[in-house]
Amino acid sequence: MSVVSLENTITLAISVKDRHASAKWYEEMLGFEIIYHADEAGWSELSTKTESVTLGLGEQAEPQPGNSVPVFGIADIASARAALEGAGVKFDGPTDTVEGMVSTATFYDPDGNAMMLAQDLTS
Repeated sequence: MSVVSLENTITLAISVKDRHASAKWYEEMLGFEIIYHADEAGWSELSTKTESVTLGLGEQAEPQPGNSVPVFGIADIASARAALEGAGVKFDGPTDTVEGMVSTATFYDPDGNAMMLAQDLTS
C-alpha cells in the first residue's frame, strides 16, 4: 500500500520563455490542444494525445532545458504532504496556492528528482 493515493492525472510541467508562443508551437507541431492560459499565474496547460496527461507551461525569464517535472493530481494536498513528510520525503518550501485554481507542492525522490503534487481548486 502506498503512502498517498494519487488521482488519475499527470501533468508534465516545463519552463518556457513565452507560454503563448510555446503553446502555439505544441498545438501546430504535435496537435496538442490549449486548455487554458492563466496569465495571472504565469501558467498555460495543453491536452496531449494521451488520456489524463497534460503539458503545463510555466513562464520563466531564463528557462533551463531538460527541466520536466511530473505533476501528480491529488484530492487532498495537505494530508498527502503530511503523509509523505512523515515518511521522510523532502519538500521544496511551503505549499503554493493560487486561490480558486490550484495548490502545488514540490518534492524530491531519493535521487533528487523534482516532482509535484497538485490539488485542483476549480470545483
